[in-house]
Amino acid sequence: MTAEESTAAAETIEETPGSEETSSNAVETPGTVVNPAGPGRRLSGRELIAAFEAAQLKDDLPDIYVGDTVRVGVRIREGNKERVQPYEGVVIAKRHGGLNQTITVRRIFQGIGVERVFMVHSPQVASIKVERRGKVRRAKLFYLRDRVGKATRVKQRFDR
Repeated sequence: MTAEESTAAAETIEETPGSEETSSNAVETPGTVVNPAGPGRRLSGRELIAAFEAAQLKDDLPDIYVGDTVRVGVRIREGNKERVQPYEGVVIAKRHGGLNQTITVRRIFQGIGVERVFMVHSPQVASIKVERRGKVRRAKLFYLRDRVGKATRVKQRFDR
């Protein structure tokens, strides 16, 4: 029996009427993809990817805008220990959407500008907290790269 025949045989066994009781007792764990069409119908590739991406999205994220000062908790692994290190700075860019959404955070560390790009829904990002809202009129704040000292400040916004 080849591998293709064994998978076909396994699929026919799963689709028999008597096997419904085992699938109804299955416990749904976080991160598992549940077939929205029911246990009898197979998902297409596009539907499977959409269901998987929906399961990976974080739902406890605050509204993040360009110009906000945020504190991102980054998971760092050192040997067998894991800790969360905060990274605080100004959001100078937002890109993409959905599962691929990224933010670029800029901070000044020891007199040097450091920018990091974070995938918002990544497991490496433990938390995101908005420290203060910024009042800006641009979608990207790349002009802050050329500024030094107090010129890099962004006005605070109080209406959000």
